[in-house]
Parts: sequence; structure tokens; C-alpha cells
Amino acid sequence: MEIDLSNRIALITGASGQLGRTMVRTLASCGAAVAIHYHANEKSARQLQAECAANGYRSCLLKADVSDFDSVARMKEEIGKQLGAVDIVVANAVIQYDWKLVLEQNLEDYFSQFKMCTMQGVHLAKVFLPDMARKKYGRIIGINTECAMECDPHQSAYASAKRGMDGFYRVLAKEVGVNAITVNQVAPGWTITEAVRSQGTAQQSEYEATIPLKRRGTDQEIANVVAFIASDLASFITGAYIPVCGGRVMPTI
Repeated sequence: MEIDLSNRIALITGASGQLGRTMVRTLASCGAAVAIHYHANEKSARQLQAECAANGYRSCLLKADVSDFDSVARMKEEIGKQLGAVDIVVANAVIQYDWKLVLEQNLEDYFSQFKMCTMQGVHLAKVFLPDMARKKYGRIIGINTECAMECDPHQSAYASAKRGMDGFYRVLAKEVGVNAITVNQVAPGWTITEAVRSQGTAQQSEYEATIPLKRRGTDQEIANVVAFIASDLASFITGAYIPVCGGRVMPTI
């Protein structure tokens, strides 16, 4: 048994970021053609596309603001020209901000997080789902976070936006299942990425002590779950929030 994404086209938003680039490499290695989205980090995105080309993977490069509907619609048209109709959408793009107590958090941070976490999903769904419905096939995968379950101090803007994202995806799963489209969320913990490795900050003893598996997860472990959910092996899984955090948060029944 293997993950086979041959003849599938996958869009990964925020592909130039730490988790995004590993997802691109992983889905491409499984046979998918990859649409590499970026917003600001063009250099990293171009390096990733060059890497895909060197490995013989089909790809295209796209700049878009996923918090803006018209920008997402233009991106879809460009992917169609270069690769074809998208089968797999991975909503991974994020906006970084300073985490503060509720009384100190800038109001704009709540709006920007909602636009990125929740409205990104709405825009992507409205733009890409019609083609999926016509084909009677599709995968929508939102990258959530363990913070949506933790709701710890300083997380209010991020956690509230991700919980909004969770509600949207759960409803969407019920609406589009009739068309053989699955909608799921992958929720990483505090993950070891290329930047963490280069900085030598992978070991975080206080955080690791709260994890049943007693270690931090890696970017590849997150990408592995995304690839599985994107594949036909996961054809009967939809509406799921899947923590990939070593057991640090556990959804209840």
C-alpha cells in the first residue's frame, strides 16, 4: 500500500513557508502536480519551484492574497492554464502577529486572523469547489492548530480565528459530501521545521514535558498526514479535526 497522487493537482497556500514547503515536496513526491502559492516570500517560492523542476515534478508558481476573493479567483484561472483543474486544496497560509493578553491585543489582529484562518477557507471553497463537484472528486484540507483546543492565555486572536475555521469546515463537510468531496483539518503542535533546525532550537524541554510522546513533531510528520488525507486511502474520512501533536490535545467523543 502506498500513497499515490498521480494525475492529481494540488494547491498548497503559504507554500513558501516552513510547513508549506515540506507539504509541496511530499505531495509532489507522491505524484501530484503542485501549485505553489506565495504572498510575499517570492525568493523562497522560486527556490521551491526550482527544486521541484530538478526532481521532475510538475509545478506552477502563483502570487495571491488568499484573504481577498478576487485574488483567489485569479489564482484559480492561472492554475487552470498551467496545470488544470485543482483536485486537492491545502489551506496553509498564515499571518504572523504578536500574541498578547486580550486586553492588550490590537483589535486589528482579530480581524486579520479571521480573514486569514476562516475567510481563506471560504474563498478557496467558493472558487475551487464547483470544479470538484462537477468531477465528483475533491479534497479540502485546512491546516488548523492544537491552539484551537488549548485556548491558552495570549492565544485569543489565533485560537478564535482557528475555531471559526473549524466551524466552517465542519459545515462544509456536510454540504459537499454528496459530491464525493472530503473536508478535513490537520492540527499541528509546535513543530520542528527547517528554521528551527538551523537555529538549533528543536529541544524545548518545558513544552515536551506536556506531550505524551515526550518530543516535538516534525514538518515531515505533518506533511505525511496531509498526504494521507489527500489520497484515496482516506476516501471515507471527512469532517475530521486531526491533531498531529503527540497527544498533547485529544478531541473528546
